[in-house]
Amino acid sequence: MIIKSASLETVCGITSRLPENALPEFAFAGKSNVGKSSLINGLMNRKSLARTSAQPGKTQTINFYNINGAFYFVDLPGYGYAKVSPEEKARWGKMVERYLHRTKQLRRIFLLVDIRHEPNANDRQMYEWIKANGYEPVIVATKLDKIKKSQRDAQLNLIRDTLQLPEGTPVFPYSALTKEGRDEIYAYLEEML
Repeated sequence: MIIKSASLETVCGITSRLPENALPEFAFAGKSNVGKSSLINGLMNRKSLARTSAQPGKTQTINFYNINGAFYFVDLPGYGYAKVSPEEKARWGKMVERYLHRTKQLRRIFLLVDIRHEPNANDRQMYEWIKANGYEPVIVATKLDKIKKSQRDAQLNLIRDTLQLPEGTPVFPYSALTKEGRDEIYAYLEEML
């Protein structure tokens, strides 16, 4: 897959009307600071189109990135320990739910988890919630460069076991630093298109 163009086309806040896109959409979900913006930038071959931040919870909107005029990456707000009120978190949740129920073009949701840790209660809840909304999440295990090669299989098995992934669920280890895993994700996206 060659990314020739990528642009932030639509930003939807809590009260915004969702776009009615005619092109396929691929959404990205994950807790705050799991590396969602870094993954999206890596896939788009851009340094900072999706804004990364040292401060968790930076993405408070649903951002639609037009890729090659052919499909969209949809960046969903991070969940978990962003320093926002429970009311604000509940509003983000409603906004994401509205998106999942209204979109007609969503092909897949990529759920990002940190390969270094066992998926926590928020990750498990998000996984179950995505499934309850009628989608089978694809897992991206981020921060691959932060563990030794010898630890990979054990950590990936821990993720599979903790989330109780059905046989055949794609799990892509990914490093924002080295871009390892990017070609596998590209191949998967091409298959879905």
